[in-house]
Amino acid sequence: MVAQRTGSAWPYCDLVCASTALLTDHYELTMLQAALGSGTAHRRSVFELFPRRLPEGRRYGVVAGVGRALEAIEDFRFDDETLAVLEGVIDEPTRAWLSSYRFSGDVWGYAEGEAYFPYSPLLIVEGTFAEAVLLETVLLSIYNHDSAIASAASRMTQVAGDRPCIEMGSRRTHEEAAVACARAAYVAGFATTSNLAARHRYGVPSAGTSAHSFTLLHDTEADAFRAQVTSLGTGTTLLVDTYDIREAVRLGVEIAGPELGAVRIDSGDLGVLAGEVRAQLDELGARHTRIVVTSDLDEFAIAALANAPVDAYGVGTQLVTGSGHPTCGFVYKLVAREGDDGDLVSVAKKSTDKISIGGRKYALRRRGANGVAEAEVVGIGEPPVDDGDDRPLLVPLVRAGEAVGRETLTESRARHLASRGELPQAAQQMSRGEPVIPTIHQ
Repeated sequence: MVAQRTGSAWPYCDLVCASTALLTDHYELTMLQAALGSGTAHRRSVFELFPRRLPEGRRYGVVAGVGRALEAIEDFRFDDETLAVLEGVIDEPTRAWLSSYRFSGDVWGYAEGEAYFPYSPLLIVEGTFAEAVLLETVLLSIYNHDSAIASAASRMTQVAGDRPCIEMGSRRTHEEAAVACARAAYVAGFATTSNLAARHRYGVPSAGTSAHSFTLLHDTEADAFRAQVTSLGTGTTLLVDTYDIREAVRLGVEIAGPELGAVRIDSGDLGVLAGEVRAQLDELGARHTRIVVTSDLDEFAIAALANAPVDAYGVGTQLVTGSGHPTCGFVYKLVAREGDDGDLVSVAKKSTDKISIGGRKYALRRRGANGVAEAEVVGIGEPPVDDGDDRPLLVPLVRAGEAVGRETLTESRARHLASRGELPQAAQQMSRGEPVIPTIHQ
């Protein structure tokens, strides 16, 4: 499910960023101006967004932000208000050209939720140099952020197994980043978010009950629990670690009855406490009351709790910071451009440690007869040969300037599960290692 857009931007953005054209770097526009002056701006060009490597120790990454990128391309417009901001940045001919800017090219890319590896061609942007170069910064900003969050979220949901993960990191990051984080985490398998803007904009299910302040507000913990159960019903989740956990659990069951939905533990040795609380709940007849744990969880802490009687995990800080890797290191490089004879010629950067590979790319996931992924195969200039069990990875996202690659988050979530599920078993290991499959260029 995904919320429908009703205008040029989401309601919050109507107030501050109706156009995405200023979500860019100064030098994109100075390059444009110089290219217009030299007569090269309208050369056919191919740009590629890709990673040179995975974050250190990671075995795979997850693509996210595709839907947000399509919105950003649509909203990349230079209206009078936007052009006024550029006074002193560009000359008048460049301003005149920008006033009618519309991306009219094609974009191919990995679909949202797909796994990726070093040198995976995540986006192929085809158009004139002038049209395509302007999208560099905003596309990198969206993809680097959202894919970092989804990559961390995927590791968390993988080790959590059937136990749901709740995204609750809004207060640990920028207010708009929080919305994107909730969306990306949902793509990678999180069940719900605490963020209401993500619910409104993207249809991400939201959930929440109370904080310690609610308990402290009342004269007694019993008064707080009674107020919450009266308002939200016996199926609510009671926060039980404000004072004494054992006494709080006793009060919770006394007030809500054995139908109490869940208790949440937010501090201490979560594994030990979960065991003690489970035993107490069972003794009190609340055998179906669930235990939710929070408190600076990451994929390693979740894995360590695998044998504890925990029913759900609430994850905040570590999720919205990419669990130590807040960006993916994606780059956006020109890989082909029109030559003097009108044909495309490959171009590449040769800088030490920052090379790019020239040529328009095609990609497929090579799989064995058992359906397990064996390699990321990238064709240069033409599609690689499918040996019969392979899966093409690039799908059309924009055609002649019109977005054609929109899909629901439900579809993206399903794709992620399928893509992660076809990776070799080593992808499930939390220990540091190399990419779980190699990347082969043909």
